[in-house]
Amino acid sequence: LIPCYNEEAAINKVVNDFQLAAPSALIYVYDNASTDSTVEIATKSGAIVRTEPNKGKGNVMRRMFSDIEADIYIIVDGDDTYEPSKCSEMINLLIDHNLDMVVATRKTENSSGEYRWGHVFGNWMLTRSVSFIFGHGFTDMLSGYRAMSNRFVKSFPIMSQGFEIETEMTVHALQVGASYQEIEIMYDSRPEGSESKLSTFKDGFRILRMILILFKEEKPFQFFGAFSLLFFVVSIVLSIPVFFTYIETGLVPRLPTAILSTGLIILAFLSLISGVILDSLSRSRMEVKRSNYLSYKSPKER
Repeated sequence: LIPCYNEEAAINKVVNDFQLAAPSALIYVYDNASTDSTVEIATKSGAIVRTEPNKGKGNVMRRMFSDIEADIYIIVDGDDTYEPSKCSEMINLLIDHNLDMVVATRKTENSSGEYRWGHVFGNWMLTRSVSFIFGHGFTDMLSGYRAMSNRFVKSFPIMSQGFEIETEMTVHALQVGASYQEIEIMYDSRPEGSESKLSTFKDGFRILRMILILFKEEKPFQFFGAFSLLFFVVSIVLSIPVFFTYIETGLVPRLPTAILSTGLIILAFLSLISGVILDSLSRSRMEVKRSNYLSYKSPKER
């Protein structure tokens, strides 16, 4: 599966290389409203070309995962930066170890500057954030080259629209307990005429926003508990001088501070109660997701 947007400079080579690397596979190119010759070139290269008019990688992947029925899915970006030769190794690893996902982690050396420092740092920071919140995860969360089982693909309820899809995929894998491994590959430069569609800051903030949304949805007790603790600590700090003044003089000269402190302590308890209630709902939803995941057969069973 190759999601594409304006990749006329690279798509022919990507399709041809994967035809050689996985000769028994069907190769689908999903065009995302390209304005260049991506569709024509991909068609001439022998790929099955389909389109998704709603722009955004998440929208394309939602369409691909809905349309295509297969035992094993390989998804790769159409920019010719990943190693097609690793495809067979990823498939064998998935089958031999009965995994749900194999992630190709990018080796940044000798990439001719294509993997920019901003992307490297952003990927590291966002990956570490997800690992801290949801437990140990991938070392290259934003990799666009993966092998996946039918069980994982069909149980994944995609909500993302853009490049934050990899973050959602990672959290889903960690939440349902999907088995995965990583394999290191070389990350090459784009061919001349091909440009990255990823905006370091714009898409970075969108991914960070997705992490916070998933944090709230999947771990509401910790999310609202953090706000509860913050409100409680600030309330206590504000109330201490007011309390001692009252003990000494019997007066409350700083009435606005006292009101603010009271309001914050109320917010602290409301946040805590919200977290407890939403945590119960989240657990119920997680049981449904886990049951749906287990309703599909593993790679070896298929």
